[in-house]
Amino acid sequence: MLPSGVYFESFDQEAGYLRTWPQRLWFVGFLILLLVMPLMLGDYILGVLAVLGVSIIAVLGLQITVGMAGQINLGQSAFVGVGAFMAASLAANSPLPFWLIIPIGGLIAGLSSILFALPALRVKGFYLALTTLAAQIIFPIVVIRLPNSWFGGSAGMSVGAPEIFGLTLDSPAELYYVAIVVMLLAGAFAFNLQRSRVGRAFQAIRDNDTAAGVMGINLFKYKIMAFFAGAFLAGVAGALYAYYVRYVTAEEFTLWMSVWYIGMLIVGGLGSPLGAILGAIFLTILQEVTHGMGGVLMELLPNTSGGVVFASTNIILGAAIVLMLIFEPHGLVHRWNMIKAAYRIWPYSHN
Repeated sequence: MLPSGVYFESFDQEAGYLRTWPQRLWFVGFLILLLVMPLMLGDYILGVLAVLGVSIIAVLGLQITVGMAGQINLGQSAFVGVGAFMAASLAANSPLPFWLIIPIGGLIAGLSSILFALPALRVKGFYLALTTLAAQIIFPIVVIRLPNSWFGGSAGMSVGAPEIFGLTLDSPAELYYVAIVVMLLAGAFAFNLQRSRVGRAFQAIRDNDTAAGVMGINLFKYKIMAFFAGAFLAGVAGALYAYYVRYVTAEEFTLWMSVWYIGMLIVGGLGSPLGAILGAIFLTILQEVTHGMGGVLMELLPNTSGGVVFASTNIILGAAIVLMLIFEPHGLVHRWNMIKAAYRIWPYSHN
């Protein structure tokens, strides 16, 4: 629904995301806010925002595979790990700059996903979920068993600080800017992919792959592309994460993290890249709030163990996902669209 008086004279105008001047001004204001945040926030909050940017990139990739193309993926964390270890290995053993290592990590993760995407032509649903779950199980075994000079084995690998034009980017503010720039590029890719010919093919396969095949869509080709695109963004997120934490181990990229990414996508909304962004933001904020409350609880009750706080945090986060499935199954993006529609037709009622 558009504001009264807004109309389009071409398809390109109608297909745009920023279709009115207020929308463009709000977007520019949002970019300015991202730019000045390091001037207003402390190092801890900037670190949280940097990790949030990494999570958004990974969930955007999952939205392409699961939300846009309808292919279940329970191994997104494994592809994040592939990007992280590839970035660590290249940073340690090659002279490549970090701005080349990051997309290479995404490319390797995308290529590795093809092996687990091949069964997508034959199976779907629960069986495809089990296939992608195999990626999550195989990943740590492969990393640990490969030569230590490649990925560090069970001990993991350290990652040097990224450098550009001779400047070392090691402060929280500098790493925040790197994460935000890559996140914006990933967001532009996901939003534009959705309305492209490839994105429309993905959505046709999601809605009914049999009908899509009858219409002439190459199911094998587009399912492979969906897995590749989703894993590519996961690899980019992993490479960024490696540069942020400066040390990676196989134990960091667990099945729990894959479930966490799926939870973000469910909460935000499967059908839109905006849902991936809103879900990641909401659950990250909720996680930080519960961690803060847990710290206060441990101060008030010294006998409370960290395990109890950790378990309580997981219960709260899991309950949030379940409640969203019950009361808002289309995710936060659906509620956001309803708020926009109500605002645009105010003062008339909107249900």
